[in-house]
This record gives sequence, C-alpha cells and structure tokens, in this order.
Amino acid sequence: MSATMAPPGGMASNGPGTPAGAPGADDDLPYPIADKRPDLVRTANGLGLDALTVEAVVAGKIAREDIAITPEALRLQADIARRVGRDRLAENFERAAELARVPEDELMAVYELLRPGRATGPEPLLDAAAKLRRDYAADRVAALVEEAADVYVRRGLFTRRF
Repeated sequence: MSATMAPPGGMASNGPGTPAGAPGADDDLPYPIADKRPDLVRTANGLGLDALTVEAVVAGKIAREDIAITPEALRLQADIARRVGRDRLAENFERAAELARVPEDELMAVYELLRPGRATGPEPLLDAAAKLRRDYAADRVAALVEEAADVYVRRGLFTRRF
C-alpha cells in the first residue's frame, strides 16, 4: 500500500479504477484528514494539529482536552465514512461525537446501567436517556438507551442474574 492509507471502507484513493471525482478519489475525499486537510482539525482549545508537539507539552502549552478528539473531528470522520458508503460506521462516529462532551463519570454511570441485571427496571435507563438528551444534546445515544430499556423489558434483563 502507498504512504496514503485507504479511507474507511477500504477504497484506495486514486488507485486503479478510481476515477477522479469519484468517492475515494484524492481530490474528493480528505482522508486521512491529518495529512490532506489538517486545517480542518482543531483541538478543544482551538489549536491546530501543528501546535501539538512534544515541546509544547513539555512547556505546558497543551492541556488534556487538546489531545482528546473533538465532536467536530468525529463528525468529519462520519462524513468521510458516509461518502464511501459506510453508513453504519458514520452513525457510530456521530454517536461518538455526541458522547465526546459527556463527562466521563456520566458516561460510566450510563454504561453501568446498561449492563444486564444492573438497573432495577426501565426507569433508570429512561432517566439516563432523558439526561443525555437534555444536558448534552446526545439525541442519538439517548435513543439507543431508550431502545435498550425496551429490549431489557422484553428479555427480562432487569432482574439480577447472579
């Protein structure tokens, strides 16, 4: 494979049989973003990729949030995935974009509730979904948690199994 990696979906950029302008063509798809369009990627504090250096870390110029992926970067990845026909992957990136702003303790609390036998009924899951939607605008993730509550009711997963 050449120095340029294939985009999600495995389509090689401008490889044999990839016409210019077709999905996967270099001029149409900024993948990998860090190589082809680094100007599109910013940290949570607005720094560009070129500012993320070891020297900047040592000098204390890089904060923890500067090395975490941003919702915007995840949405760009979703865009690329969708353009090459990877809709499921795009949906995962979109959910990840919603979760990128959810505090870790909140995220872990929802994760714990989703483990079979942890929630005592659908209400805690529905409350968690409402909080995700209300406090973090995480509509896609909230819908998934609501769906889980429905499935857990049907499958009897609210009773402790151990």
